[in-house]
Amino acid sequence: MSRLKQRFSDSIKDELQKKFAYSNPNKIPKLNKIVLNMGIAEASKDKNSIQDCVNEMALIAGQRPIITKARKAISNFKLREGQAIGVKATLRGKRMYDFMTRFCNIAAPRIRDFRGFPSKCDGRGNFTLGLDDHQVFNELNLDEVKRTQGLHITFVTTAETDEECVELLRLLGLPFKSLPVAVAV
Repeated sequence: MSRLKQRFSDSIKDELQKKFAYSNPNKIPKLNKIVLNMGIAEASKDKNSIQDCVNEMALIAGQRPIITKARKAISNFKLREGQAIGVKATLRGKRMYDFMTRFCNIAAPRIRDFRGFPSKCDGRGNFTLGLDDHQVFNELNLDEVKRTQGLHITFVTTAETDEECVELLRLLGLPFKSLPVAVAV
């Protein structure tokens, strides 16, 4: 069992129970999955760059990603049906907790001018953040990376409100921006 999952079972569940006073212990929110998504629209012109993106995502995620393809042709975007437009990996279980630990402790501090993530969720208990550069992950060999790519990371939880989601992710170690303190005059 990963250390983060053990910490969740031992202490984080109790803290969430105290803060939100759930009537049923099964209502305590937990992390369901983490989805990593990399758009490769410009790289889709070259087969080798698509394979490079797949290999880099496999190193970041720890599993082989799938290539997402366009469902419809859109002429204004020079997009054809069936053309590769993204790379996606869904992490669950042990890999999810391992990625969460690596991301919070190693990758997030390496982000340039990092001051914390905004605490804005989607209203359904999910949190998505975008990185401009995927090279913050130390699994990548920077000498072999040919181009910088953006990366979206979505944390899917069972929380019903944004407040519960932010508190769960904060307790799991995700660094959020500190809220400004109101000063009484």
